[in-house]
Amino acid sequence: MATIFTKIVKGEIPSYKIFEDEHFYAFLDINPMAKGHTLVIPKKEVDYLFDIDDEMLKEMIVLSKKIAKAIEKAIECNRVGVMVVGLEVPHAHIHLIPIQSEGDMNLSNKRVELSKEEFGKIANDIVRYL
Repeated sequence: MATIFTKIVKGEIPSYKIFEDEHFYAFLDINPMAKGHTLVIPKKEVDYLFDIDDEMLKEMIVLSKKIAKAIEKAIECNRVGVMVVGLEVPHAHIHLIPIQSEGDMNLSNKRVELSKEEFGKIANDIVRYL
């Protein structure tokens, strides 16, 4: 059975796309910890980040860096935090989260609520810097 992320990649579930190529897809987290919270995933379903082959993992990290730099330009923040938890969805993914302090990375923090228009604007702002 396909993961929710595979359904997003296939367009079966809508997303606010930030990036897509042959191997990867990046999109705004629909339940964000901060404005601009982005997920970077391989299109190939792999449950655990450290089960991704080395070459693809290198590409995923380099892509995450490129997207993080775009987020920094689009969203006011001190930096972009990186988080890999891997338990929420059985599909490897990297969280890129604009933060002001380390406390912003606490998973128990209240999530940010955004309208469709706000999500769309944030996605466009980030994409503009890629």
